[in-house]
Amino acid sequence: MSPNSPKKRLRIQIITKPALIRLAILFAILLILSIWGWFTLFWMPEQSYQAQLPPLQKSEITLKNALQEDVKKLADDIGIREFNQYKNLNAAANFLETAFSEVGYEVKRQEYQIDEKSYYNIIAEKIGIKKPNEIVVIGGHYDSVFGSPGANDNGTGAAATLELAKIFAKKENNRTIRFIEFTNEEPPFFWTDNMGSFVYAKQSRQEKENIVAMLSLETMGYFSDSKGSQKYPFPIGLFYPDRGNFICFIGNINSGELVRNAISSFRRHAQFPSEGAVLPNWVPGVGWSDHWSFWQSGYQAIMVTDTAPYRYNYYHTEQDTPDKIDYNKLARVVAGLAEVISDLAR
Repeated sequence: MSPNSPKKRLRIQIITKPALIRLAILFAILLILSIWGWFTLFWMPEQSYQAQLPPLQKSEITLKNALQEDVKKLADDIGIREFNQYKNLNAAANFLETAFSEVGYEVKRQEYQIDEKSYYNIIAEKIGIKKPNEIVVIGGHYDSVFGSPGANDNGTGAAATLELAKIFAKKENNRTIRFIEFTNEEPPFFWTDNMGSFVYAKQSRQEKENIVAMLSLETMGYFSDSKGSQKYPFPIGLFYPDRGNFICFIGNINSGELVRNAISSFRRHAQFPSEGAVLPNWVPGVGWSDHWSFWQSGYQAIMVTDTAPYRYNYYHTEQDTPDKIDYNKLARVVAGLAEVISDLAR
């Protein structure tokens, strides 16, 4: 029989039509998944600031100087702050507690034991006037990794938490705001029951506290305009710029609404580049800080970061020193976060 016979053509049509239908269905599914993925994982409201940065305002200059002084105190004057340097770790806790107290907070210490030694989360709270039982947590860990003075990781996050607490010390907000300096985020306690933030979040859940948002301030002070200065876990880099000149808001799928609310507020108020992402927990880096602990207790929590090892070449090294920090840009970020917190606390 000739290949061009009517029977052969009919057979080809019978075989091909179902195949085309399957391909069309597959294409439609892939298109729907792509659209869902874009709007769920990568789309963020408002626009990232891209123009030249304006001069610092007077309040931002004051904030910059305070942040620089705090980071120097933690990383230079106190130095390495981890369980093997127990005296230094306690010195950092004492410094932060005193600084909170000096602006009027009644500071609480959450104490817990590891190998018969006491470790402390330092807590300053501003009670809400209309919705005191709805709580916004702002936190950063004050310990450093073994052998590192931890200026950026996480002197910047601890300093930002402290200076934000100072900003809100005399302000009234509808919701309660808790500023917490966490201990023992770094190894060997990372992602364990002995992580300071895990201890805190677990107790909050046991006490049925209504934490409506948690912002983890983590490694926030290094920026670069150089091409190729920003890296990502594959394939995330397909969607983001390769210059590490932005601050990042990142959370898991359950915290997607909080990510978008926070970055929307930041972009409305701050003249500084920002990027956001809502990613599965298993993507490397997504859960690498104290927000992870709040996920384990069912709370919405996000990380605000310069992306740490994906940008900062001195991450977890002895070269993580105060001179590596861009305090002008850190001040811009923290000033923007103050507006974000105001919106969240309304």
